[in-house]
Amino acid sequence: QVQLVESGGGLVQPGGSLRLSCAASRSIASFYLMAWYRQAPGKQRESVATISTGHTARYADSVKGRFTISRDNAENTVYLQMNSLKPEDTAVYYCNANDVLDYWGQGTQVTVSS
Repeated sequence: QVQLVESGGGLVQPGGSLRLSCAASRSIASFYLMAWYRQAPGKQRESVATISTGHTARYADSVKGRFTISRDNAENTVYLQMNSLKPEDTAVYYCNANDVLDYWGQGTQVTVSS
């Protein structure tokens, strides 16, 4: 069992940046995959980025070159650096930890608008 708490969301203008954080209630070293997902209004939740225990990162095509996922096992935290934000990045962003089960945070709202 683990609790995940996201933070760092907010309102930003197009072209701006945000850094999301996901703090875990216990060590994340045992979770092979940590990930960020997002869900826009009226759309299904989609994977944005994943990172393995070996720090191999994978990204959705829509965010490649703009977003960077990282994990700090010592701090039990996963980050998502988001640059060059676009209005279509507007969504609730969720942190996910996966071993046998999936664990989710409560989400943080990101709104990209002028």
